[in-house]
Amino acid sequence: MTARSLALLGIATASLWTLAACASVVTPFLKPDVETQSIQMKGGNWQLDPAHASLLFKINHLDFSTYVGRFDHFDVTLKGDPRRPEEAMLEAIVDMMSLDIANDEFAQTLMGSDWFDAAHYPQARFQSTRIILTSETTADVEGVLTLHGRSAPITLSVKFNGSAHDRLRGADVAGFSIRGDLDRTEFGISKFSGLLADTVHLEIEAELLRKPDVS
Repeated sequence: MTARSLALLGIATASLWTLAACASVVTPFLKPDVETQSIQMKGGNWQLDPAHASLLFKINHLDFSTYVGRFDHFDVTLKGDPRRPEEAMLEAIVDMMSLDIANDEFAQTLMGSDWFDAAHYPQARFQSTRIILTSETTADVEGVLTLHGRSAPITLSVKFNGSAHDRLRGADVAGFSIRGDLDRTEFGISKFSGLLADTVHLEIEAELLRKPDVS
């Protein structure tokens, strides 16, 4: 090995050690100090961070398997005061054209008139009507879901995962896990009812960013 090669190896090694040292110092500084008590969450208006969110639906398929799909584009807003969480307002809007099932041909079938009929009903909307606290970090959120042109009440189970200021995003962040079930026939999506399951399970993971106060 030449002297030049040894010098380059030494520089590379020193750089790696420097990066490792920097990471060990910077990582604790950047890691949010997440507070899991909802009372510590700041009040105001919160909106979904779409880069850190997912919306899955699951349905039993002929008892062979659980079919899983997702919607790639949706939005969630939350307004309220953590001191009065039962008065908070939650709203979600789903772009039905953003269906993602890793099969474009079948996705077009599901978005067609026999199923979601997304061309005529491009959005689904959930609006909360009542929030019932079930623990310090969980709540049942009752509301109205409008899907496929029909509206019906559903209840979502919401778990508050915690909140903190995230230095990487430069914003206050709150995390939630949301679960719920709906009967698709209540929304007029009845094809193969009795053959396919009517109950659809929803799973939503969402990080919300606190919007700056506007004076």
